[in-house]
Amino acid sequence: MSKVRIYELAKQIDISSKELIDLLNKEFGIEVKNHMSVIEGDEATIITEFIEDLKKSKENGDESAPVSKFEEHEKYEDHDVVEKTFVKKKNKGKSKRDDNLSSKDDDDMEIGLIAIPESIRVKDFCEKINKPTTEVIKKLMLMGVMANVNNEINFETAEKIAEQYDLLLEVEQVKEKEEVLVNDYEDDEKDLVKRPPVVTVMGHVDHGKTSLLDYIRNAKVTSTEAGGITQHIGAYTVNVNDEKIVFLDTPGHAAFTSMRARGAQATDIAILVVAADDGVMPQTAEAINHAKAAGVPIIVAINKMDKPAANPDRVKQELTEHELLAEDWGGDTVCVPVSAKTGEGIDNLLEMVILLAEMQDLKANPNRLAKGIVVEAQLDKGRGPVATILVQNGTLKVGDSIVVESAYGKVRAMINDKGQNVKEAGPSIPVEVLGLSHAPSGGDIIYAVQDEKTARQVAQIVETKNREKYYASTAKLSLEELFSQIQEGNVKDLNLVVKADVQGSVEAVKQSLEKLSNEEVRVKVIHGGVGAITETDITLASASNAIIIGFNVRPDSIARQLAEKEKVDIKTYRIIYHAIDDITAAMKGMLDPVYKEVITAKLSVRATFKVSSVGTIAGAYVDEGKLNRNNGIRVIRDSVVIFEGKLSSLKRFKDDVKEVATGYECGVTIDRFNDIKEGDVIEGYTMEEIERK
Repeated sequence: MSKVRIYELAKQIDISSKELIDLLNKEFGIEVKNHMSVIEGDEATIITEFIEDLKKSKENGDESAPVSKFEEHEKYEDHDVVEKTFVKKKNKGKSKRDDNLSSKDDDDMEIGLIAIPESIRVKDFCEKINKPTTEVIKKLMLMGVMANVNNEINFETAEKIAEQYDLLLEVEQVKEKEEVLVNDYEDDEKDLVKRPPVVTVMGHVDHGKTSLLDYIRNAKVTSTEAGGITQHIGAYTVNVNDEKIVFLDTPGHAAFTSMRARGAQATDIAILVVAADDGVMPQTAEAINHAKAAGVPIIVAINKMDKPAANPDRVKQELTEHELLAEDWGGDTVCVPVSAKTGEGIDNLLEMVILLAEMQDLKANPNRLAKGIVVEAQLDKGRGPVATILVQNGTLKVGDSIVVESAYGKVRAMINDKGQNVKEAGPSIPVEVLGLSHAPSGGDIIYAVQDEKTARQVAQIVETKNREKYYASTAKLSLEELFSQIQEGNVKDLNLVVKADVQGSVEAVKQSLEKLSNEEVRVKVIHGGVGAITETDITLASASNAIIIGFNVRPDSIARQLAEKEKVDIKTYRIIYHAIDDITAAMKGMLDPVYKEVITAKLSVRATFKVSSVGTIAGAYVDEGKLNRNNGIRVIRDSVVIFEGKLSSLKRFKDDVKEVATGYECGVTIDRFNDIKEGDVIEGYTMEEIERK
């Protein structure tokens, strides 16, 4: 019998891959790493017989089944408890004499890890480590620290004292007020239940990412995207073999790097789409790095297998350069050849997703207040602020009070990915939420809290902190800017105001444009927001001498009139490439011109004449090129430049001329230079402006 993969054997004997791996490792002593590992056919036969015997025993009501020992081992392993020792405080009723004596009992007493804040009063520190204050103060004095019981000492000093008593200290994690109000906590293992996997589809532009997702969920969205590029993140749920899979569709273009990175943070599995006829491209490599940085397992979908030029082996070869070795080449990266056009290999791809999710053992607690991540947010004219939420833990219900950064509110309505109103959403379910005070930023964490009062409190605390941070950074930046302006002397700013229809696009456009900065022109996005271009934006742009960039939004009529009056430039785009091209062109106009020197003529001095009113006149012969009256000149003697300047006159016989061509003689006088001699070479040159790229 040939070798068998773990997941195939698990399917044959009707148990999960994870259970089979545990059984092999613990009961049979066969080491396997994951579901893609292979075992010998003989071993597979023994395991199959073992499981069949077990099932028969259970059917006959025999509790002493062969696997009972394994199950019992697991049961005890789950209930292992790591005991911690704690500080035993002495009775307060003891006399002062007892306090000042260091008894042997204290030394023998086991004291675990003691948590103290960054700064602590001496009295509180003594109570924490259960030592007399006089003794600790004496040790501090020996260290050169003069402190009484009410003085504060820092963590480093406290740690040195604790070392002398063989105690270990750690910094106490002080919770912020908003953290206390939100009350996020670790779930008990017994409360956790299985949840659907969240899958991000990543890949290079035009490699068929959206088409693949279209085929999976049998809906066409590609046609609605400008330039064939997915502009906004969407989240969709699909059912495969009675299992749910949630897909995040992150845009593939380099401009949406920040979105893609955010998508990777919210995801469990990354499907990397690579075109079989194109191979690994720069954004493919970028997507691999994002997934690796987020610690997300990758499944490679080699798309466009229906094309004649498809070469999956080339793709696998290129993937090895990024440390992704295909499983059929002896690695552990699952590579599935697919075609989004014909549907070839799609079922196999989804099966692999479910298999990988099973191995990851994804769980969440649905019976708690919800916590999730904002995938996308926008301001809808009819519905107000709308946020696409991916619930990560707990269950979000209509009527729940929610807070996300400085936005808060009550869930007025929830719409699932199929456009249906739902009353609740459990772990890994994406929904559009209505009812927030304003549109949050994508990637923000959303919490359901006890009541609206708590939500408002948390939002106000966060808003105050953000405001303080902003003012602090603004004051700091202005001083640095002033200094750097003096240092750099000629740095120019290209100020921009960016408006878009969704927050994710604002971030993407902002990042792309700011990357265009160079040493001479600095691109500064002074404001970025969601919604139409308004009067406020025009006023800001006018005051800051900025250009307004609108992405999928238009100015209203009042704003347009004001822009004409204030002479503010408004540029609107639907595709980000065009915005980048236009800003690049604007920057070229702002750059200081770059010149290159072009030699126009070379003359040899054959005679010199001194005229008292004019100075020295050089009789010269044009050996090469054409000398123009306005050219710059340099005098060269023995291959060394001795003077550089301008012509004061250029004559042919007695007439002033504009230029003299090759093979002609002329009379030349040089401005502010008379030391010209026979045999000198005069070089004429001009400075030509180079087009900036």
